[in-house]
Amino acid sequence: MSPEKLSDRELRRYQRQIILPDIGVEGQLKLKQASVLVIGVGGLGTPILQYLSAGGIGHIGIADNDMVSESNLQRQVLFGSNDLGKLKSIIARDRLSSLNPDIDFDIYNLRINADNILDIIKDYDLVFDATDNFATRYLINDACIITGKPWVYGAIFKFEGQVSVFNYGEGPTLRCLFPSPPVEGSYLPPEESGLLGILPGMIGCYQASEAIKIITGYGEILSGTMLSVNIKTNSFHSFDIPVVEKNRKISRLQDKY
Repeated sequence: MSPEKLSDRELRRYQRQIILPDIGVEGQLKLKQASVLVIGVGGLGTPILQYLSAGGIGHIGIADNDMVSESNLQRQVLFGSNDLGKLKSIIARDRLSSLNPDIDFDIYNLRINADNILDIIKDYDLVFDATDNFATRYLINDACIITGKPWVYGAIFKFEGQVSVFNYGEGPTLRCLFPSPPVEGSYLPPEESGLLGILPGMIGCYQASEAIKIITGYGEILSGTMLSVNIKTNSFHSFDIPVVEKNRKISRLQDKY
């Protein structure tokens, strides 16, 4: 289908978005022409992918080399029991293509690292961190600075999640907030600390919402702001992230994160 206009089927599919004055046909075309990369197809990545595909993002890259395990099914609702032992990226692409056959998908069945990330992200407009480890998160941050790409951050712990947008325009990077990763062993991963399955669905939806705002140009972007959501206490709060210029200037990736 032509990237320059919406087909009759697309006009019908996205009708409820198009009638929003903030989006309209022009905004929907911007979504169709956009390309985003989602790194990680877990608790955050699956809702991000579902809602971006449903919303009409034209070109989506999926990077993950994990296979579906039974412990994933509590929160990764894109998968089912029949998918156990299969590659997440392939199952995700097939399900999402069924949801919206007009989306083009790129699949990267590999682990993102310092040797491949620059080549992978260079052709995308926007990058999503949907990972569960600090090393990859800082790698994404530094690679996006080098390539000039904004990226959408999401993190979850027990009942609390966080969302922000880094490297957007003149806004801060992850290192402006946390100059370096935490010391290994100073935090518990979700498999040890626990996690309510609903939480990543909520945070992933917030991440997808930020992407649609960035692409279409409406609303307030969470650049320079961290939003924190606690579903146990029903509390929402945000805080400002200052720009630290030296942390916006990275010219090469580190050998180890």
